[in-house]
Amino acid sequence: MSSDQIACPVCFKEFSSAIIEGHVSKCLFLNESGSNESSTSFQDSSPARKLMKLNDTKAKRGNLATMKRKNNLTESTSLNRNIENQKIESNCNIDKEVKKPLGNAHVPLAERMRPTTLVGYIGQTHILGPSTILSQLLRKSEIPNIILWGPPGCGKTSLANVIAHICKNKSDSKMRYVKLSAAMAGVNEVREVITVASNELKFKRRTVVFMDEIHRFNKGQQDVFLPHVESGTITLIGATTENPSFSLNSALLSRCRVIVLEKLSVPNLISILTKAVSSVEGVVYNSSKKLEDTTKVPKFIIDEPTIEWLAGTSDGDARIALGGLELAIQSKIPNEEEFLETGPVTITLDDIKESLKKSHMLYDKKGEQHYDMISALHKSVRASDENASIYWLTRMILGGEDPVYIARRLVRMACEDIGLEDPKALGIAIHTMHGCKMIGMPECDVLLAQCTTYLARAPKSRLMEDALRAAQRVVAEHKGPQPGVPLHLRNAPTKLMKNLGYGKNYNMRHKDESGLNYLPEGLENVNFFDQNYIS
Repeated sequence: MSSDQIACPVCFKEFSSAIIEGHVSKCLFLNESGSNESSTSFQDSSPARKLMKLNDTKAKRGNLATMKRKNNLTESTSLNRNIENQKIESNCNIDKEVKKPLGNAHVPLAERMRPTTLVGYIGQTHILGPSTILSQLLRKSEIPNIILWGPPGCGKTSLANVIAHICKNKSDSKMRYVKLSAAMAGVNEVREVITVASNELKFKRRTVVFMDEIHRFNKGQQDVFLPHVESGTITLIGATTENPSFSLNSALLSRCRVIVLEKLSVPNLISILTKAVSSVEGVVYNSSKKLEDTTKVPKFIIDEPTIEWLAGTSDGDARIALGGLELAIQSKIPNEEEFLETGPVTITLDDIKESLKKSHMLYDKKGEQHYDMISALHKSVRASDENASIYWLTRMILGGEDPVYIARRLVRMACEDIGLEDPKALGIAIHTMHGCKMIGMPECDVLLAQCTTYLARAPKSRLMEDALRAAQRVVAEHKGPQPGVPLHLRNAPTKLMKNLGYGKNYNMRHKDESGLNYLPEGLENVNFFDQNYIS
């Protein structure tokens, strides 16, 4: 018997010291249950048998107490040594997140398909191409402080997963990887991780902290990272879907490099979907090519147009594409008994369209997409491109934008970009806004389309906008106190004011006939409508 193996006093099988206690308790329970069940079919009330059972029970309990003392003595030293790190690991899943649950069918397909190496990472060649700085650093196992910024499903967490495996597989084991999410963890958890990281640094072991959804920390909470990133206690990798310029602390941004990830292209998504089909024992069928000979019968066959349609309707989001594929597979693939009878099934484009009725469209009414879309609409109207104007308007409406908000911006466009060239445009825009308030969606969509088209076709003039801005600059840049109102322009409701010269020589004639100046002293010759004042 090895020193680490202990024989069970009930069943006499050998088990490790870590699980023997639980096994003995189970054996005792089953033995007592079995004796109670058998007593109904075979009864033996002899004193000798009762004494024998009593002695056996005492012996078993004595052996169990001995084993408990031995186990407690063996485990106490290791428990005291690792208790702090185990506490942090249980809260933050240190190094356990890098294990891919490929064998668990309940894990979503998108999670199972996360790459573990740079070679398996698909897309984002502008930051991970062979000659890029980030790619060269990662190949050398050098992890910089970075903020990964990009839309959902573009590969931010997958890139962090690749970095996790780089840390895990580093030959000298001098790197740790900690995964946190700002949606679940707070400042206290971050401080605990930093405490462990500072202790590990004494043994020359670096800690890489991945903070998902880092924008969910407010700017005050983000300060917890600042001194430790600057001192090198931790290496920070943040992931966010929001613009870091607005959502992250400027001091934190100065310590990290912002890596911008883009939406995945359709070819990228096709590659990911094809790889996913192979991973779940399926085959992609191409009518122009023969199926490759395989020794194993596939569970399903999916045609290439279906893969292309899925990739094209996912708006660059790999998670949406893989989720659609998984849904189709779950709805069509037979169970084991049916598979033996019918063989592999075919998943067609119609099957996918039946499950996924509409394409995925990314639009965040409170995020950067909100401002990008309205900016595109405004600039298209200004350029008199009616087709582009209708396109961006449609994107906003289908994205669920508030129609009254769109109408308010159209009112602004009517005055800012059209102005006096077509004064009716302002009235049309205001009527459109009131109409949107009264009838709402979906009926008011045509009102917005009509107003947008009218504004795009109307003659343009920024005269009012430019004149107003020129007057604002003159007032803002004036040196010294602002000039007072000329006496002849002042109101004179009392006799004292009249005696002081208020309203003296004022007349109601045109400025060219009145002989008066209506601008303050020193600004008599200013013309805000002259191009010299408009920059």
